[in-house]
Amino acid sequence: MGTQKFFKRSLLTGLILAAQLAFAQQVVRYELYLSDTTVNYAGKSKRAIAANGQIPMPTLEFTEGDTAEIVVHNRLKESTAIHWHGVFLPNKEDGIPHLTQQPIQPGASFTYRFPIIQNGTHWYHSHAGLQEQIGMYGSFIMHKKAGDKTFRKGIDDLPAVPVILSEWTNLKPENVHRMLHAASDWFAIKKGSTQSYAEAIRQKHFKTKLTNEWKRMLAMDVSDVYYEKVLMNGNHVTELKNVDGKPLKAGDKVRLRISNGGASSYFWLRYAGGKMSVVASDGNDVEPVEVDRLLIAVSETYDVVLTLPEDGKAYEFMATTEDRTQSASYFIGNGTRQPVGEMPRLKYFEGMKMMNDMMKMNGDLDDMGMNMSLQQMDMNTVMYPEASGGGLNSHSMEHNHSKDHSARDRVTLNYAMLKSPHSTAFPKDAPVRELKFTLSGNMNRYVWSMDNRILAETDKIPVKKGEVLRITIYNNSMMRHPMHLHGFDFRIVNAHGDKAPLKNVIDIMPMETDTLEFQANTEGDWFFHCHILYHMMAGMNRVFDVGNYQNPYVSDRAKAYRTLQREHNMPHLMAQSDFATNGIDGEAMLMNARYSLGTEWRLGYNDMHGYEVETHLGRYMGKMQWLMPFVGFDWRYRKMGMDPHEKNWFGQVNKKDNRAAVSLGIMYTLPMLVNVQAEVYHDGLLRLSLMREDIPVSRRIRAGFMVNTDQEYMTDLRYILNRNMGIRVHYDSDMGFGAGLSLNY
Repeated sequence: MGTQKFFKRSLLTGLILAAQLAFAQQVVRYELYLSDTTVNYAGKSKRAIAANGQIPMPTLEFTEGDTAEIVVHNRLKESTAIHWHGVFLPNKEDGIPHLTQQPIQPGASFTYRFPIIQNGTHWYHSHAGLQEQIGMYGSFIMHKKAGDKTFRKGIDDLPAVPVILSEWTNLKPENVHRMLHAASDWFAIKKGSTQSYAEAIRQKHFKTKLTNEWKRMLAMDVSDVYYEKVLMNGNHVTELKNVDGKPLKAGDKVRLRISNGGASSYFWLRYAGGKMSVVASDGNDVEPVEVDRLLIAVSETYDVVLTLPEDGKAYEFMATTEDRTQSASYFIGNGTRQPVGEMPRLKYFEGMKMMNDMMKMNGDLDDMGMNMSLQQMDMNTVMYPEASGGGLNSHSMEHNHSKDHSARDRVTLNYAMLKSPHSTAFPKDAPVRELKFTLSGNMNRYVWSMDNRILAETDKIPVKKGEVLRITIYNNSMMRHPMHLHGFDFRIVNAHGDKAPLKNVIDIMPMETDTLEFQANTEGDWFFHCHILYHMMAGMNRVFDVGNYQNPYVSDRAKAYRTLQREHNMPHLMAQSDFATNGIDGEAMLMNARYSLGTEWRLGYNDMHGYEVETHLGRYMGKMQWLMPFVGFDWRYRKMGMDPHEKNWFGQVNKKDNRAAVSLGIMYTLPMLVNVQAEVYHDGLLRLSLMREDIPVSRRIRAGFMVNTDQEYMTDLRYILNRNMGIRVHYDSDMGFGAGLSLNY
């Protein structure tokens, strides 16, 4: 009898344990149906991608210990894949086409399944092409399980609201990418940041502008792209009056779980109701930090606690793009709206002057021994009108533009302030390997690289499973770069030692050197890249190959990697042509990070009856790509008879009526952004040329010139009407005076 009782009791205990285990390992399933849709966020109906009819995609919520099962149904006309940003998972579930899986083809479905072994605020997005820009992003929240020893009373039990920030452009993202590579300044025109010579004279910065171009730099920029609208959870303005079904009242606290799902925008976060308490970053708890504002980098997440000061008012929580052109808001509370105030326009010429001082003639940055790190010295502070004295201190003075506040010291968050509530140190016996990267870039041609090499020029970095990688990164470009590591959190090495904060994104400002470290304890191919979408697609990536992982979804890893490399160095086409009273002239160019294939043409109506076509295939050399050797072909046919200019400055005869010649040459960018071109033809003729096409006379007027040793010259003025059209007047030594319409693509 005692034996029966024992077996019954054992069976009951086993059933209870099995039930507890089943409950602890609950499968949480979501179905995501991806489809094309049309939206009108900014005055135009444009294509977007929705999941289950929603933009942003649905918020996915789990509890640590669950198993996530997410079925993606691709109803698009293109392939796709979804990356679970900041989530620890098997490599095959990471969602990177041609690296961790094959793309999900149109009409197909794919199931992602992985255990939830962490908690915190994260997000998810497409990692296929430029889809993230047009709707494929959503919040991914993992809650702490009951009884978690890290549970923080007064923080983790607060009502929480997921908030995902994003931006919207009325352009196709492919057009945005192409315009960036073509160095179009249409975005600067829209933002009012062209920094032309007329503006420089008006603001008493003519010398600043001259110095800037003498050092072969374009105008000072803060954000690459102009966006027509920015959004919080898909809306421009939202009222948050109730949380968990209860009206908000004075003294109530709300936790915002904020993800920056923007493709390329940083956002200033500010709250009209007082201080914000930062309690987590990239899904990891930090000791609460009281700040007045913070700049959330592309793809970062922050959890902030806001307190409602009093009843009868709704306090604005605002996200403003770093270039201060657009904002979106939550009004928290019930009653009269209390605005936080718009941020004043940036002082771009002050930023240009700073950039001039920092830039050497060879294109490198001169940090002047400042040893900057952890965002503690914001170089852009000189551009902030609200900064007192224009210093580089991140605790700068800001004039609050709301009615109820006077100017006072404002605390801006930086990474030195972040401290983990528990030890993040690695085992002392773990092997340590040191790596160093220099972030490099070229705004003129929009090439972004690490150690002056893009992904297409690098192999995967082999890593032994279990070793600690200590990575030191120096930013030798004038743009911020939010570097994101897949599959792991890393320690940001700061003054807090064993309690250094854990993150998966680190925003590295110009001239900063930062050190991060992580233990590579999960096998697979893990992406490490700049999370500005257009920088990533231009080549600022690496892949860590940890262990000897055999991915069941990628049978030929080498072939798949080559495809990935090609997709991050795609060729871009640009073209422009004038239709004028004296003829037609124009050019077309196909280029990627290193190579350029360009053709120029001229068709004359008046004195020059005929055509000229010159074609060059060249490779850009050096970090700044100021040098391009090329091979060329010159084909001309005209009916002008003898031309007195057929003898060039070297005394050589260059017949212009009928000529077909092959050449070798080089083009080099001189100070003032003038290109000098030297070309030797197969028949021994030599030609030297000086040219520039884009001198910014005023906000919308551009000038250009060309002169060569064949006694040919040209000068022109162009007024920009829109991104594809302008009015151009020019004088050409062969074609004479002309005026007409200029079209560009």
